Amino acid sequence: MKKITVIGAGTMGNGIAHVFAINGFDVMLFDIDEKALAKSIINIEKNINRQISKELLTADAGRSSLERIQLVTNLEQAVISADIVIEAATENESLKLKIFSSLSTLVSKETILATNTSSISIGKIASVTKHPENVIGMHFMNPVPVMKLVEIISGYKTSEKTIAVITQLSKKLGKTPVACNDYPGFVANRILMPMINEAIESLQNGVAGVSEIDSIMKLGMGHPMGPLQLADFIGLDVCLSILNVMHQGYGKQKYSPNPVLINLVTSGDLGVKSGKGFYDYSNGIKNPPVAYKA
Repeated sequence: MKKITVIGAGTMGNGIAHVFAINGFDVMLFDIDEKALAKSIINIEKNINRQISKELLTADAGRSSLERIQLVTNLEQAVISADIVIEAATENESLKLKIFSSLSTLVSKETILATNTSSISIGKIASVTKHPENVIGMHFMNPVPVMKLVEIISGYKTSEKTIAVITQLSKKLGKTPVACNDYPGFVANRILMPMINEAIESLQNGVAGVSEIDSIMKLGMGHPMGPLQLADFIGLDVCLSILNVMHQGYGKQKYSPNPVLINLVTSGDLGVKSGKGFYDYSNGIKNPPVAYKA
């Protein structure tokens, strides 16, 4: 496993490419958007420079890592010789199914197809491929260069060989792989998203304000970031997508997205990436909470 392709140059995609590159892997980073690719390599270089400044990497290692990343906009070119393809596109089921269907026609029968999905069924994704035994969930946490966990999700037809390869690969990246089964939201988001949803519910009901809710969870529960700030960091649209998947999958009211979350996403306030969510990020840093409409 030396040739890695990452599909999607967003926050997760460039973080995954970064981690593979600093660990000696050759990486093809694919996106159909050239501007997204250009932005991604700037972010990767910035994050590598931060690691150099903290003496986590040498300057030579950082430069070599950047040289191992190739940016491509042609999907066939990106995956034709890949040992593993890791999809990190938007958390949208129809998009992911389309991507995996295309990948299945381009890669060899030995290529492992992994998805960084936060919640979508691995079995369903695998069903559109020729070799479902090679399909697996490899769910990195954000920010990828910092967070140690990789949630390893096996679908109904995922082979033991594929699980073993991805588990060992995660360890080579300095990550801690933890296995779970294929249920909506898996483990991390099945527990996290209802907490975020309940925090929004508490806000809507006037139990406390944004800063107060976040402060209570940080100081009382030892969380490094409050649930509302974390939702902004993840992306409110991503939170909404995950809750919708779980609500549909389990049919339980506790997974139904709060109307405030739906309204914010509908209005385009997606958190850090849009400059506004529960907090204001218009000048690049977290500012006091913004007013919201219930």
